[in-house]
Amino acid sequence: MQRRNFLKWSSLLAFTGFVPGQSIVANTTDIFDGTKIKKQNDRAYWLDLMDKIATPILSNMSKGELRKNMPMEYSPTWDGRNKQVAYMEAFGRLIPGLAPFLALPQDATAEGVIRQRLLLQTQQSLAHAVDPNSPDYLYWGSSKTQQPLVDAAYIAQALLAAPDTLWKPLDAVTKQRFIHEFKTIRRIKPFNSNWLLFAAIIESFLLSIDEDIDVARIDTAIDKINKWYVGDGWYSDGDKFHFDHYNGFVIHTMLVEVLRVNVAKGRRDKKEYDIAYKRMQRYASFQERYISPEGTYLVVGRSSTYRVGAFWPLVKLALDNALPKEIKPAQVRSALTLVMKNMFIPSTFTKGNWLTLGLVGDKQTNLADYYSNTGSMYITSLVFLPLGLPATHEFWSEPFTDWTQRKAWSGQPFEKDYAVDY
Repeated sequence: MQRRNFLKWSSLLAFTGFVPGQSIVANTTDIFDGTKIKKQNDRAYWLDLMDKIATPILSNMSKGELRKNMPMEYSPTWDGRNKQVAYMEAFGRLIPGLAPFLALPQDATAEGVIRQRLLLQTQQSLAHAVDPNSPDYLYWGSSKTQQPLVDAAYIAQALLAAPDTLWKPLDAVTKQRFIHEFKTIRRIKPFNSNWLLFAAIIESFLLSIDEDIDVARIDTAIDKINKWYVGDGWYSDGDKFHFDHYNGFVIHTMLVEVLRVNVAKGRRDKKEYDIAYKRMQRYASFQERYISPEGTYLVVGRSSTYRVGAFWPLVKLALDNALPKEIKPAQVRSALTLVMKNMFIPSTFTKGNWLTLGLVGDKQTNLADYYSNTGSMYITSLVFLPLGLPATHEFWSEPFTDWTQRKAWSGQPFEKDYAVDY
């Protein structure tokens, strides 16, 4: 009977997820809990989803059991690189999306209990990450294995996003171990692409804590990325333009963060930061328009399995209260909530709630690029940045709001769009 009910409700949800219904108009989300449909407000839905994605990693790594218990799947076209990189990918890509939420003040609410648990597990996991005696000591790589540079950068991004919560409470030994690993990883030379920013963000973190830095790894990245700007909010990923989501996965947000730190330390001109920020706002306006009336979005280019991590610039601007003036916070929440409902269906997770290789469900393993594994998928957690806003913020408190494509295709007035020249 329970299985018949599940099939009934899962079929219903699969259909209603693509048809505007009363549930989203009422600023609630219909969730099937195994026996019945229940209603959640959008923040509760986002929080439950983040917890579902994060807990398998953090609950294990906090005890030094991630390698022991995490089931790994590798791309059918895996290129033969050291498979140990997968664990660093899982942890490194997860925590920057959680960092703003973990940085909120502690409280005794149900949400606060989740925050306290995830924060403690993240801090414990950080210690395991750099402890050579831990079973979960991460594989920091060598000059022959370049992948760890990427995921060390996402760890540095998380530490920059929530230093008072994730960095300062660490014990002195763990801090010195991180500093050692971040400096040693200089042996890895980044590719002439968005990878330049991975080296730059690590050095910028070291700069933020007044450690010595390799200035060339910062300035080369800034100068080359600026050179690769092709206009209207878009950067080329190297000398040739690629139409994919890497302006979202990496370029805009990491460039802005690198510039923020270096401007604060007097190393770069604030005008550079201001221009980069405006360009990110322009790119985010495209991202909002990518989302269809039905709650799907443009899937194009490599790394499609990274899912909604592509919306990092859009949610970063929501967190900063700096969305383009024509985009209301509530329309971003409403649009992305429906996208997540369509994407994170039960079969998008394996047994134990690990993410599958794919976009929706478990039948898209062919989408996994030669460098992708189960750990790679956790970059999708970047979408959760707005959980760092308090529940009273208009992003969460305002009612359901139509986004641009819903307005356009339902005959409502909507903002015209023009190219920018900065």
